[in-house]
Amino acid sequence: MDFTHSEDRRMLADSLNRFVAEQYGFAVRARIVGSEAGYSDDLWRRFAALGVLGALFPEADGGFGGAGFDIAVVFECLGRGLVVEPFLGALMAGRALALGAGQGQGAAVHRERLAALLDGRAVAAFAHTEPSTHYEPHRVATRALPTAQGWRLDGEKGVVAHGGSATFFVVSARLAEADGAAAGGDDDDDPAGLALFVVPREAPGVSVRAYPTIDGGRAAEVRFERVALDAGARLAGDGAALLERVTGFGLLALGAEAIGAMDVVRAQTIDYLRTRRQFGQPIGGFQALQHRMADLLLEIEQARSAVINAAAALELPRAARERALSAAKYTIGRTGARVAEEAIQLHGGIGMTWELPLAHYAKRLVMIDHQLGDEDHHLARYIALGRA
Repeated sequence: MDFTHSEDRRMLADSLNRFVAEQYGFAVRARIVGSEAGYSDDLWRRFAALGVLGALFPEADGGFGGAGFDIAVVFECLGRGLVVEPFLGALMAGRALALGAGQGQGAAVHRERLAALLDGRAVAAFAHTEPSTHYEPHRVATRALPTAQGWRLDGEKGVVAHGGSATFFVVSARLAEADGAAAGGDDDDDPAGLALFVVPREAPGVSVRAYPTIDGGRAAEVRFERVALDAGARLAGDGAALLERVTGFGLLALGAEAIGAMDVVRAQTIDYLRTRRQFGQPIGGFQALQHRMADLLLEIEQARSAVINAAAALELPRAARERALSAAKYTIGRTGARVAEEAIQLHGGIGMTWELPLAHYAKRLVMIDHQLGDEDHHLARYIALGRA
């Protein structure tokens, strides 16, 4: 199998890497992280103008890419620059819109929202995780009650990435009967009865509490209290299948982002070992440190191979696709944490300082493990998928 990037992808990677290097230096990122919004609206629109958002979507949805390797190329570049703009939400919420827009009521509005997202006029957030859940993909307590006008949404979502800046949310909910009970029973972990809804930020009953995260990003707790939605707000198709598909795009994106971050950590650590002197020679000359660095290089390449495999499997049948995605996320979670810890130890005390970019890469790598399921969750999922 040929894993060589096409000319278009190489050009996109070159352009994006150059843009991030020139326009998104560490000092610029620090200012953005410290701002009220936690992202730059100007840079968000410039990323869109560069075609970065369009690369995440197929041509039929207004983009020009959308394949696994397109997503991987973009997020690997973003990972190198520790970019904090809301790309993950754009990918997941946007692909949910594209897959679930359908042809019925609300389809035109969904397409308009997607177009606004692709050209940088909108910010989307994917709201699925709830305060009482721990990576269980189908455990959803948020209820969608049918009404004469459409739907009424009640529930709470937690750790919604860039929820404070979102212009709209894609929200998972459990369909309810007229009396408020879950359709088909009271089991909040049943994949049957799940659906995804598009909720405008300005809808009455939506309240958002935003906060910074340890890795420089932003998240929010989002509450929906008797939020009235029209019938077209529900995305078409099987909710559980759509949720799994959209999560798969996110898993690949996080894996590629981690590879980009690990590449920078690797380069910075090698440079430090070559320049830091002790006992009259560079510390990289000591065999014990050479062995530790060699082990890290092997781990990073194994993680890269897992992400490449996941990108190649993105359009395969479900079992092969989901196993590849969970294998990649497990490998990224395990390797990312080790790379972060080893790099800081090889740097010594300076590796933990705020002023050194390495510390921020380390925090991001650790946090990636906990997004969309940690290594333990995905190892168990990989095993379960193999038994199915």
